[in-house]
Amino acid sequence: MTQTRQRLPALERRQAVLEAACRAFSKASYRGATTAEIAKAAGISEPILYRHFGSKRDLYLACLDEAWRRFREIGEEALASDPRGCLGAVADAYMTSQERVRLVDLWIQALTVAPEDPVIAKALKHQIREVQEFFADVIRSAQGSGDVHPDRDAVAEAWIFIGTGLLATVDQRLGGLLGDDLQRVRAERRRWLVADDASV
Repeated sequence: MTQTRQRLPALERRQAVLEAACRAFSKASYRGATTAEIAKAAGISEPILYRHFGSKRDLYLACLDEAWRRFREIGEEALASDPRGCLGAVADAYMTSQERVRLVDLWIQALTVAPEDPVIAKALKHQIREVQEFFADVIRSAQGSGDVHPDRDAVAEAWIFIGTGLLATVDQRLGGLLGDDLQRVRAERRRWLVADDASV
């Protein structure tokens, strides 16, 4: 007598697919991860996967949205607990979080597909801009509270922050390319941004 696996409610099943896909895309690549492998990891059949996500691309775009939602949640919690720490608090929370999937990992994977897929390229551009605007607002808020130097350009500094995140991800993927230099970069950015004795 075969045992039947308990069926999850549709919403939980969709979330299980999303989490399995985020892990697969982050670890392998858009091309390297197959929907068959993702379905198996989520404990469902491939046709069930396609009921929730119409295509592999739709699933990938949903993963980008989910990773940004989680990143933003981590960032907002870090800012709430350490408003004076501002960007440093967000960076620390992001890099030490237990999340196995990081937004920037998915960005790097998407870059290999974007030149051939205008839909993914458009979604990636939109999301990166949204992330940049989020951090520009964080910097403006810190300027308003006197924690970031008022003369700093919030738009430019937000882009630099994203660039540093990409550099940190490259460092992590290569198993420590930068060594102590990454901390030197962070310390120098902090020194540039801070106003008086604030800690960014």
